[in-house]
Amino acid sequence: MLFFKTKKVLKSVANGYVIPLEEVNDEVFSSKMMGEGYAIKQHDGKVYAPVEGCVESIFPTLHALTIACKTGEKLLIHMGIDTVELKGKPFSIQVAKDQKVKAGTLLAIIDLPQLEKAQKEATLMVVFPEMTKGKLLKEEQKVSLQEELFQF
Repeated sequence: MLFFKTKKVLKSVANGYVIPLEEVNDEVFSSKMMGEGYAIKQHDGKVYAPVEGCVESIFPTLHALTIACKTGEKLLIHMGIDTVELKGKPFSIQVAKDQKVKAGTLLAIIDLPQLEKAQKEATLMVVFPEMTKGKLLKEEQKVSLQEELFQF
């Protein structure tokens, strides 16, 4: 008989500084209306898959995508705050819908100077829209790609 579940962990989507969702400068995310997860700021503009799964959708405005995790959950990666208004300009998506990804697959490259010029924050939000609990393993510190950040 199995007494414990496999540990399910999200890795970091970027090299940057991890913060709890409550600190995100967007009420939809900070109030966890969009679900549980974490955020990364001060990153280099390269966004990677934090988990193994399949790219379920890429928003037409390229500022967000969803991954159907191998473990069954849906994951939303939202790039920047109020970036939907930029109609995709600063985002270069590196994957296709229905593409299988592993933790560490490059998903997108953000043109940070273009984002800055548009006066938008580059914070990355990584959330499970259908989940209300989970545990942030690290916060308020620099993290590198593929570090384990969030247990669910």
